[in-house]
Amino acid sequence: MQARYRPAALWRLARRELRKSWLNYGVLWLGAVLVGLAAVQFANWTNAALAVFLGWIAGRAWLALLITPTLTALAVWLTRRWFGGSEGSGIPQVIAALHGPHDPTRIPRLFGLRILLGKIGVGLLGMLGGLTLGREGPTVHIGASIMYSMRRLYPRVSRRMERMLLLAGSAAGLSGAFNTPLAGILFAIEELTRSFEVRTNGVLITSIVFSGLVSLALAGNYLYFGQITAPDIFPIAFVLPVVIAAVLCGLAGAAFNLTLLRQARWIPRSVLAWRERSPLLWGAGLGLLVAALGIATGGQTWGSGYDQARHLLMNHGEQVSWYYPLVKWLSMVLSYITGLPGGLFSPSLSIGAGFGQWVSQWFGQYPQSALVAICMVGYLAAVTQSPLTSFVIVMEMINGGGLVIPLMATALISSRVANVFTPPLYEALAVQKYYALPSEPVAEAAAMRH
Repeated sequence: MQARYRPAALWRLARRELRKSWLNYGVLWLGAVLVGLAAVQFANWTNAALAVFLGWIAGRAWLALLITPTLTALAVWLTRRWFGGSEGSGIPQVIAALHGPHDPTRIPRLFGLRILLGKIGVGLLGMLGGLTLGREGPTVHIGASIMYSMRRLYPRVSRRMERMLLLAGSAAGLSGAFNTPLAGILFAIEELTRSFEVRTNGVLITSIVFSGLVSLALAGNYLYFGQITAPDIFPIAFVLPVVIAAVLCGLAGAAFNLTLLRQARWIPRSVLAWRERSPLLWGAGLGLLVAALGIATGGQTWGSGYDQARHLLMNHGEQVSWYYPLVKWLSMVLSYITGLPGGLFSPSLSIGAGFGQWVSQWFGQYPQSALVAICMVGYLAAVTQSPLTSFVIVMEMINGGGLVIPLMATALISSRVANVFTPPLYEALAVQKYYALPSEPVAEAAAMRH
């Protein structure tokens, strides 16, 4: 006799299956959609913030001497007072959560709603002040915080599940920020985990897909920097500019890493002590230096440098000053050591583009767009020492399939050159700041120390 299910039993079975599907798929999909929305909206807000700043100082650049120090000091105070853990790009926080010593109090102090608000609000304040900060690293931190917050929808959360959510949110954030899904996958593998777990790859790719779909729906299928024009075939002599560009960018990236990681060696002890006693004055002083640098360079150092990189890459005829990569490098150092939320990706690409203009002037027989793209990859690879992510992310930004071999070679050489002098920046910052977070109540203040 065939068994018959009563309506109540069928309803319980359906509810159980729906709940299982929700926990296995729905929560993850919802989180990925929210990450995509946040990535697109944060990009719009950052562009608007810089536009407002440039509008304020249009025709009266001296106003930057008031605006930038004031907003920088305010942002430093907010970060130290309320949003400790949101400083910097956010990628070191993700690395510390994934690889640092197990501490159940670590992750809640580096991710969640408080960090999300600080990353967006204070980060926008810094960009409103014209600091040389990018939005892509912070978008990684935002994505990780959103996915980490989704754990509240699960009845039980293991450490492995927390790590999985953080990894998926970080990769989805990078993918949404640049519209580069392949780079998001490689970023998670190469930079965040240094491995590829079979049990995690489905979650990772699904998050990137849903975040990417939201980005496509809202922003369209765009190339971050646009389509470059470069030949697919280069002569064997093209090896020489590739090697020179790779070594140049490798050395410049290593110098940047050493400047951030060894501040105690080049900043006098008295200044370091003053920074701890008077963080607001420290922030205002750095803001004043950034403002003065921007005025002295005719505004070339304001913001992330996206426009300058795009003009050089597209070869629109609008060249930057020969000293642009040097002053942009200095502006990024000054902006980053304020301790505000802000990333390195876009400024690094812009600095690399400036070095690409140098190499293009040395080897004028080759297309400027190709040499600029090569140096963008080289400098980013030197700073992050993640060559695969660096060349794929730029290749996806410019649809540069014809430059795969030169881009890959440059990334590998630059990262090796930088590695001779310095460890990977994000990993070293994670160890310095977050592997051994002190116990409360001094954790938030100490997290800001460099």
